[in-house]
Amino acid sequence: MTATVDSNSPHPNTAHPKHNLTGFIIFLCSESVIFLAFFSGFAILKTSALNWLPVGVEGLEWRMPLINTVVLVSSSGTIWLAERCMAKGNLPGFRAFWLVTMALGAYFLYGQAVEWSGLQFGFTSGTFGGTFYLLTGFHGLHVATGVFLMGLMLVKSFIPQNYAGGDQGVQATSLFWHFVDVIWIILFVLIYVWQRT
Repeated sequence: MTATVDSNSPHPNTAHPKHNLTGFIIFLCSESVIFLAFFSGFAILKTSALNWLPVGVEGLEWRMPLINTVVLVSSSGTIWLAERCMAKGNLPGFRAFWLVTMALGAYFLYGQAVEWSGLQFGFTSGTFGGTFYLLTGFHGLHVATGVFLMGLMLVKSFIPQNYAGGDQGVQATSLFWHFVDVIWIILFVLIYVWQRT
């Protein structure tokens, strides 16, 4: 039996728009499993290690990461506002809030680079050094990917009638960004807060 699409439908290429994000949600679930494995490994290694921190390192500076956390969490608000503008057909508002979100994401990456450049240990500095750079670097890669995806969606917003058939790309990018934010909050607690308790 062949499925037919109503030619009079306003969105002929999106017969089942609610199902378009299913694959992406499954992808985010698989990413969650990877991060959960990293979080569990970090916790197990930390609680079982005799000498957790590298020699000469007493702890991590937390002020810059805290600023980065505020910036990244704030970006979840701006991307939500961008989505609201898109839903109302307000493309200028969408672009403005979308650009602010991209700027906040770029600032986060800059802050992480500044932090890395001032650390007194490297990737090969014991178990802590390896896990620290693996976790923050892997997350940073996701942030960079999110900023790239937002750039693509921004460019597409200038194509006439591009979002006439739905804005699933914007929705998927927004979901990915919220996911990245939640992952960072967990990382911040594990890496920076836990050491101070």
